[in-house]
Amino acid sequence: MEQQSEFVTKLMSWLNQARDIAEGWLLSPAAWSQFALLALAVFGARYATRRITPLAAKLLDPGEKDSFLATARRFAARFLPLMMPLLAYGFTAAGEEVTRSLFGSGDVIALGKRVFFFLAARLFVQQVLRDPFLKLLGKYVLVPVAALYAVGLLDDISLRLEETIIALGNIRFSVMALIRGVIAGGLLFWLGSWSNRQSADYIKKQEELRPATRELAVKATEVAIFGAAFLLLMSIMGIDLTAVALLGGALGVGIGLGLQQIAANFVSGIILLIEGQTTVGDYVELDGGEKGTIVKMTARACVLETFDGKWIVVPNEHFVTTRVVNYSDQGSANRYEALFSVGYDTDINRVPEVIERAVRALDFVLVAPDGPDCELRGFGESSVDFAVEYWVNGIDDGKNKYGSVVLFAIWNALKAEGIAMPYPHRVVELKGAMPKGNV
Repeated sequence: MEQQSEFVTKLMSWLNQARDIAEGWLLSPAAWSQFALLALAVFGARYATRRITPLAAKLLDPGEKDSFLATARRFAARFLPLMMPLLAYGFTAAGEEVTRSLFGSGDVIALGKRVFFFLAARLFVQQVLRDPFLKLLGKYVLVPVAALYAVGLLDDISLRLEETIIALGNIRFSVMALIRGVIAGGLLFWLGSWSNRQSADYIKKQEELRPATRELAVKATEVAIFGAAFLLLMSIMGIDLTAVALLGGALGVGIGLGLQQIAANFVSGIILLIEGQTTVGDYVELDGGEKGTIVKMTARACVLETFDGKWIVVPNEHFVTTRVVNYSDQGSANRYEALFSVGYDTDINRVPEVIERAVRALDFVLVAPDGPDCELRGFGESSVDFAVEYWVNGIDDGKNKYGSVVLFAIWNALKAEGIAMPYPHRVVELKGAMPKGNV
């Protein structure tokens, strides 16, 4: 109740002060001259805006161009709605200097100047800002602050917030410091996110770098940006960085004791990115049976995409501590084989030439590092067994069914040459006389 009555008393004193000021302005010739200068500043700002805005809009219009300069011109054109209040602010600032030099006071025109600043801030939030976070911050921070500045209450409220202390044990800080830290933290980490996105896009466009090197550069840039933002925020809030060092030591002990797996995966991810032996686009198979193409590498895990479209999240530690079969980098050659058989009545000396010619005719089969090679593998119970080895680019998976096409080519080639593919035969021999049945 005492705090509430104190606030009411303070509010009433502000209202009384505002009433006294208004009465003084109505009875003062200097105040009327300031009103006249204020009206003149508004007229001049509106006239200049009508003349300058079309020319500025034409100058800043880049047309259909898409370059850095065109982007900068489009960005500058977004500030054109602020021309009128900013020109009025400048004219009233000049008028304030004149009235203070002539009459020794300029409170009326100073109020007008602050009002124009408020209008500029409001237009800035409504028409210039487009990012949702910045728009929200402007709506609930910038505009209220500009309103308090316009009515002359900003200094009093700031002082009151500075004097209001919050104590948490041995830690003491003012409400103003807390508000300043929240606002600065939001801005810094938004700027960090934007910078991280821009730098990541730039690094990923550097095709002369290995994919692993690009991923490592992206992660290092992200850590550097957000680390700098955190340290800058601590400095803005007035927190001693030695306390941060102690906190970092405590966190290090916590990580060592309770977060061993997370720390191991993080370090393993850095090792993978530095070595570059496994990177995005590789088709790998782990000891646990997981196999697929690496589509994403994060600080904690790698994401494998299987042939049927499923994503498997594999911790980075598995790539370092277990055996990993890396079939190829993206686009490299791989060797496969297709098994088939012919009958014993076939002239098997003809088979290699027929099959190699048929497989070599397929457009996806490579001639380097080696062309198709048909080999005799063995003599079975009912067939002579062959295998043809061939090289292709990529992996025989759901998108590239090399094996099926090769088997079709083998079948058609054998049929065209009149070579039969065998099936199991059984010879049944009956000994002794056949029993005679009744007819």
